[in-house]
Amino acid sequence: MAWQPITRIVIADDHPLFRGALKQAVGTALEGADIREVGSLEALTEALSQGADADLVLLDLTMPGVQGFSGLLFLRADHPEVPVIVVSANDDPAVIRRCIEFGALGFLPKTAEVEQMGEAIRAVLDGSVWTPPGVDLSSPVDAEVADMVRRLSTLTPQQVRVLMMLSEGLLNKQIAYELGVSEATVKAHVSAILTKLNVDSRTQAVIAASKIAGTAWATTGASATV
Repeated sequence: MAWQPITRIVIADDHPLFRGALKQAVGTALEGADIREVGSLEALTEALSQGADADLVLLDLTMPGVQGFSGLLFLRADHPEVPVIVVSANDDPAVIRRCIEFGALGFLPKTAEVEQMGEAIRAVLDGSVWTPPGVDLSSPVDAEVADMVRRLSTLTPQQVRVLMMLSEGLLNKQIAYELGVSEATVKAHVSAILTKLNVDSRTQAVIAASKIAGTAWATTGASATV
């Protein structure tokens, strides 16, 4: 029998039962796949940084360490070579479209049947983009929204993390402590974020991100000085 390479899949979701359903779908679609499960963005980052060499990540939009599309943004910036399928309970066409615009190659509603999950996984591994049947991604995009999507996509992984922490209302010194860097480094990241997003303040940066995410990212404390 000819040797077949092992397909490595990482399932990132904070609900063990749903991870189990996804694992079943992956096992059905890809016999012999090496499947790793994680329950937070931090655990996912650690798995990939340790050389997990993933062929595909199945990413939940809502889990510890993630706000809106921030997890997808971070993952695409940090590991652009790894294909991503977003898995979410929110199957609004606007959400699906935004996921694809931010670099996901597929979108799976959490209500999908196991067979459909397998179909999506096989399609993305073959290099295609997969979305639920009937979802139209061809309608015109609002120019302002498209511009902000493009700008957010230029953030580095560390800048995405800083923006996430700004949205939580953390001060520069708190962000510095969390990231293990100096306040001067955080200030430099904040300045770069403002420039890339073409906004004048931390509050405007968080509001811009929140509009794109379609979620109420917190703005408490975001008006603090750069």
